[in-house]
Amino acid sequence: MATTSLVAAEAARRRTFAVISHPDAGKSTITEALALHAQVIGEAGAVHGKTGRKGVVSDWMAMEQQRGISITSAVLQFAYRDLVVNLLDTPGHADFSEDTYRVLTAVDCAVMLLDAARGLEPQTLKLFEVCRARRTPVITFINKWDRPGREPLALLDEIEERTNLRPTPITWPVGIAGHFHGVVDRRTGEMTAFHRTPGGATAAIEEHLAPAEAAHRHGEDWHRATEELDLLTLTGAGHDQDAFAAATTTPVLFGAAVANFGVRQLLDVLATHAPTPQPRPDTSGTPRSVDAPFAGFVFKIQANMNKAHRDQVAFVRICSGRFTRGMTVTHATTGRPFATKYAQQMFGADRETIDEAYPGDVIGLVNATALSIGDTLHDGPPVTFPPLPSFVPEHFAVLRAADTSTFKRFRRGVEQLDAEGVVQVLRSDRRGDQAPVLAAVGPMQFEVAVARLDAEFNVTTHLEHLPYQVARRTDPASEERLRGQPDAEVLTRVRDGVLLALFTSGWRMGSIADRQPGLTLDPLLPAG
Repeated sequence: MATTSLVAAEAARRRTFAVISHPDAGKSTITEALALHAQVIGEAGAVHGKTGRKGVVSDWMAMEQQRGISITSAVLQFAYRDLVVNLLDTPGHADFSEDTYRVLTAVDCAVMLLDAARGLEPQTLKLFEVCRARRTPVITFINKWDRPGREPLALLDEIEERTNLRPTPITWPVGIAGHFHGVVDRRTGEMTAFHRTPGGATAAIEEHLAPAEAAHRHGEDWHRATEELDLLTLTGAGHDQDAFAAATTTPVLFGAAVANFGVRQLLDVLATHAPTPQPRPDTSGTPRSVDAPFAGFVFKIQANMNKAHRDQVAFVRICSGRFTRGMTVTHATTGRPFATKYAQQMFGADRETIDEAYPGDVIGLVNATALSIGDTLHDGPPVTFPPLPSFVPEHFAVLRAADTSTFKRFRRGVEQLDAEGVVQVLRSDRRGDQAPVLAAVGPMQFEVAVARLDAEFNVTTHLEHLPYQVARRTDPASEERLRGQPDAEVLTRVRDGVLLALFTSGWRMGSIADRQPGLTLDPLLPAG
């Protein structure tokens, strides 16, 4: 088979997606359940650590396991049927939005997870807006149907009103939320009844029932479900693959991830309907064909994922061509050659050497310290993909090492956190390198930074919160004019050298600008 046709065929086997949700909607639980149903783990972990159950594979960081939340994104690659699935687990908490937004640039589809009782929550909606802006197709999974919740038709109405996507259910629940018997597959009319296994750690037992048998066993619940389905049919809410690919409709499924109900159906829909890797536009807007020479971009950097591997991993989404371990590619930012000798496939914190990969895959390049988030790697003619989002910080704090003898480790740790995008690091001549200013979207990022410096670099730190709430991009001339102004300070963002003017409030910024006309105070807009 010619190389181009091999690449196209392998790309067609890939399904690369992320799960997005509000905190506590069950995102890590469904990530684990999907891996269980693909038979790559033998038992699903529990986010909050039930007795006798291990933690989830995707939450590998100690702080994640202690708090039962996802703090950093993780990559799980596994086979299902004859496909290769790349599942990117993302943080749900708003404080880690920047990490999640970057991950969403690396996927071809998203699963939007809703809590049956709460519906569309604020953080879910924010992440959906990123998908909308990128025209990323979205599959909706309504979770926790084994607990009391809202009416299914009301949830569909909310989805349509707040996302402007038309919901097109593929499965429909038999039994109200909290009394869940199973689902009807609208494509076949058959019911799949679910029976929970002890502890819920293994795949649920499924029983397939013809309509007559389902009606006999579940009576009123079955009739209510079929009446609701008749109403959906009358309104034309059937799955349309072209409309889904165009991100104007969303297939909907119902289930309970903690009991592994409805998870196999979601995996089957991803396998059947989720888009394959598509040509990705470069910075000029020209789509790069998947069978063009190798190209990919770095969307995440992570260090110290495994205590046995104290190293740094750059996560690269492959956009085109065939990757082979050891190939020398070009680092688009510098134009220099880059060797890929240490390439690995990731499964949470676990890893193994990978020899080849194709469009849609995510590979980990180990000890790739020359790479930064957003960098493009390519083979053949030059190409650069658009920059990744860098979001506006709203919280600021000075960080200091508690013991000056640990300063070298302190500085190395701060540099590592900056490279990973855990926080943005700012500096000023007045404060010096001994007291960098950390800038964050949310305050929990500070907790992660302090915890990781302690755990990974053995450095105890003190954090002093600053009163600033507003940041604007400025220039050297305006920096001079702002020097000495009360309730304001100008610092340099270490990552890119941009000057940021910080103010205690929008009102204070306006007051200073009124007295100093002509200041450069440009909004910090997300890149990408």
